[in-house]
Amino acid sequence: MNKGSGPPGSVGLSDAERRGIETKLAAARTRLILDKPFLGALVLRLPMHASDPAWCPTTGTDARAFYYNPEYIASLSLDQTQFMLAHEALHCALSHFARRQHRVKHKWDLACDYAINPLLIGDGLSPPPNALVMPFYTGMTAEEIYPLIDDNDQSETLDKHAYDREDRQGGSRSGMTEKDFDRKPEQPQSQRGEANEGRGTERSAQPSQADGSDGGAGEPKSEPRPLTPDEQETLSVQWQQRLAGAAQQAQQAGKLGGEMARMIDHLLQPRLPWRMLLARYMTAVSREDYSYARPSRRAGDLIMPSLRSQQMDVLVAVDTSGSIKQDELDAFIGEIDALKGQVRARVTLLPCDAALCEGAPFRFEPWETFRLPERIRGGGGTSFRPVFQWVERMGERPDLLVYFTDAQGDFPPVEPPFPVIWLVKGRGKVPWGQRIQLN
Repeated sequence: MNKGSGPPGSVGLSDAERRGIETKLAAARTRLILDKPFLGALVLRLPMHASDPAWCPTTGTDARAFYYNPEYIASLSLDQTQFMLAHEALHCALSHFARRQHRVKHKWDLACDYAINPLLIGDGLSPPPNALVMPFYTGMTAEEIYPLIDDNDQSETLDKHAYDREDRQGGSRSGMTEKDFDRKPEQPQSQRGEANEGRGTERSAQPSQADGSDGGAGEPKSEPRPLTPDEQETLSVQWQQRLAGAAQQAQQAGKLGGEMARMIDHLLQPRLPWRMLLARYMTAVSREDYSYARPSRRAGDLIMPSLRSQQMDVLVAVDTSGSIKQDELDAFIGEIDALKGQVRARVTLLPCDAALCEGAPFRFEPWETFRLPERIRGGGGTSFRPVFQWVERMGERPDLLVYFTDAQGDFPPVEPPFPVIWLVKGRGKVPWGQRIQLN
């Protein structure tokens, strides 16, 4: 694990040196716009401010601006400067400032850096020394990485996440204290620009911002106040819109692919509650309807419609390969149990990793409590074929099959002749059926 550390102590820089640093930032941003239009479009949204190295030893962001220690930028190559610009822009575009919730700030900050840095490296950017990189975390979100980080990990992030502060309980919100509100520092220029943007009057970058500097005038920027919950929500919506717009432009230019494209596709998917979607599908399948089936030969030749309300047969397959946590599995089982009574469903449970669990299938009538067997062996590889092979072998024709999985496994080559819902944890894709995102 790479351990981060700050740059040497800041010393006074001449006006010529500061202008040179501003020129380097402007050149780095221009190269991003030309070579990496997705990242360049995001970087353009952050005005740049030289800052006091006492609080910003490297670079930082508060989701409103890009802050930098001039001496640190002077120590970087042009390629490394591009990396730092893109690093701060991705923190904002991915709404890391609004996603911490109950998590401890230091661990969350580490998780965010571990999530971002592999994306930038995979996109061809060169990280500066001490960038946090762990190959195991590649392709994972900050939420997925967070529980894997040791509570005593003292690694340092590459930059300063200035959008919130830690409270005594390790809670999430803005961390603002009474002193913060009393202080009321001057509103940053970037935030004043956001007010116009919120009214639908999006501003283009002004010349003073486009050169990558704060104009070189005035004192270095002091540490910005943390975001309030309302500001977090507003900025999160704005950055999601910017993310979508930048991604669309880059795709049209043919300059967005790989893990970055997959991450963006995942983030822009609609976030509807999986419980609501699952209930909607099960209710739709089980709805009462009219049947024109001939009841018997004695009824004569005339077939009259009759209202039917029959019991559903639902298959529930559970991935036991070890990728699904017990609390997630318990929530899923509880939801199925609640729904099956409402729609009069008989449930057949098929736990499976690379093969069906010993003792499967487990059947539950509508009036019986749906629960997992006490012992389910699993933890091996993942294949979805055994479940569908069992259905074909037994001649079953279920009204619905619900598969709870991370979608990382071997799929059957042919779609079955009955509806399938995949309740997916993570970003795995499915070749057919209806996919519902769990997390």
